[in-house]
Amino acid sequence: MARKRRRVKRRRTHAPRMSFGELFFLHKSLFIIGAIILIVLIAAISALSYFAHNYTITNVYVDGNVHYTDEEIMNMVMTDKLDRNSMYLSLKYRDKEITGVPFIEKMDVEILSPDTIRINVYEKAIAGYVKYLDRYIFFDRDGIVVETSEQPSDDVPLVLGLSFDYIVLHEKLPVENENVFKEVLDITQLLNKYDLKADKIFFDSDFHLYIYFDEVEVSLGTNDNIDEKVIQLQYILPELQGKSGILEMSEYDSNTQNITFEQKN
Repeated sequence: MARKRRRVKRRRTHAPRMSFGELFFLHKSLFIIGAIILIVLIAAISALSYFAHNYTITNVYVDGNVHYTDEEIMNMVMTDKLDRNSMYLSLKYRDKEITGVPFIEKMDVEILSPDTIRINVYEKAIAGYVKYLDRYIFFDRDGIVVETSEQPSDDVPLVLGLSFDYIVLHEKLPVENENVFKEVLDITQLLNKYDLKADKIFFDSDFHLYIYFDEVEVSLGTNDNIDEKVIQLQYILPELQGKSGILEMSEYDSNTQNITFEQKN
């Protein structure tokens, strides 16, 4: 007779639950790391909240701009919501070169107070401009075309006598003598230094220099002794106001001081 087998049910044993203290003791390093992360997050959120509320820009000053208005500069710099924060904007424009904006080389943002900034604009040194196909072409000290416009400028003189067949924006004007660009800039800076406002600068085929002030044509010849010639101009031009003629200074130097004026009828 077959024996009946009895099934014996085994009870599962459960590990005793650990207390918080026991868990903390076993995983102490994880708790410490988690606490540090939580503290850092809270500190970061608090700092962001502080800067968001206290560094919102309400006052803006713009300095160094000539070719653009204050409002145009502000619109270039402050383009989105984050740009309304002075701290963020200052970091964004730290040592940042500006590309694609004519006349401007770089800009930086200076925090005067949490809600007040100053935008410092550093414009390119425009040497002069030429006329080409009913457009005015502005170039820098290296002859690089930085802008074209339908309007002339009162800040730099029109340059005549340069020969070229085409222009490409942000490239050099293709002239025969590239040294002329530096000479133009030197002349315009000298004129500005002595508060002299020239209408036009003309170079003949031998690159002799002529400057026009209203109805007075000043023949300066070569670039020799140009500083001394311009220094004398500041004293001579007021005496010629309202007159028309040619002021000959091409032979002037500190020794001969040869200056003549031929008045036109």
